[in-house]
Amino acid sequence: MKATALNEPKNSNEISREYIESLFDMPFMDLLLKAQSVHRQHFNANEVQVSTLLSIKTGNCPEDCGYCSQSGHYRDKTGLQAEKLLQVEKVIAAAKKAKASGSSRFCMGAAWKHPSDKDMPYIATLIKEVKALGLETCMTLGMLNADQSQQLAEAGLDYYNHNLDTSRLYYDEVVTTRSYDERLQTIDHVRRSGINVCSGSIVGMGESREDRIDWVHQLASMPLPPESIPVNLLVPIKGTPLGDKVLSEGQLPVLEWIRTIAVTRICCPTSYVRLSAGRESLSDAEQALAFMAGANSFFYGDKLLTTGNASQSNDDRLMSQLGLTPMAPKPALTVVDALSGHKSQI
Repeated sequence: MKATALNEPKNSNEISREYIESLFDMPFMDLLLKAQSVHRQHFNANEVQVSTLLSIKTGNCPEDCGYCSQSGHYRDKTGLQAEKLLQVEKVIAAAKKAKASGSSRFCMGAAWKHPSDKDMPYIATLIKEVKALGLETCMTLGMLNADQSQQLAEAGLDYYNHNLDTSRLYYDEVVTTRSYDERLQTIDHVRRSGINVCSGSIVGMGESREDRIDWVHQLASMPLPPESIPVNLLVPIKGTPLGDKVLSEGQLPVLEWIRTIAVTRICCPTSYVRLSAGRESLSDAEQALAFMAGANSFFYGDKLLTTGNASQSNDDRLMSQLGLTPMAPKPALTVVDALSGHKSQI
């Protein structure tokens, strides 16, 4: 392994693939020290952003993502039962519970390839009602066109999640029902509408380190990297193609996952880097290493969309032991156009 990385780029848009490779090659402790140093330049080192994730429509998705139990392609093998859209009242009740538990951001996900026009008023209502509670809002609904992105922005959505999942080269091994460029197009629509972008990856799907390098390079090369970057570890679900592959061949070592988190922090220094899927399998010491590597966001609650998550009581205990405190939500600012009188939030 190399003792040091290549010369520092002046800004993230100048980060080369070779530089990212040199970071991955650093001795582990040197890499964590560098990542923590970068992290402290942009964030309070002992604060974490806490989110809660709720599935508002579960199962029978037409996509064939090879890691996902919600895909209709694998439902006979996974046995996941499809559920209808949750009523607005149930979503708001869950959001109130999340706020009371200490979450500052409430994320809502629907198992769609893309939302339909008839669903947009329902989605807009959820955004407005959750924001009225004083929470930041995030949605993950599949692909969006420009008009849908604008509608979400006008409703006041703070973040939109649309993961790249992996590198361009490995992408066809993960999903075939939408292209890599379609994912990038949705992210561009979200960015142009003024909504913060949440986009990350799932590591440990059988990809190589070269693929992880390419994925980080893709994010760092964007005109503006995502404000929030989940770095998930695949939770292998029996009955899904990638889940069965990993259960047969073995999971990615946790230290390689943490190494990926550290490299992401260095290359995207102002982004929230989120621990998401896979965190429930980590020991206290491994979670502490992940926070040392620059992770500063995670999901609260016993369940993500369909998979288990670390319990809230265990998270509270660990945060107390590590001296971590949850961030408060950032208040939205209302801007009024002097000519039209139109109100929007930033």
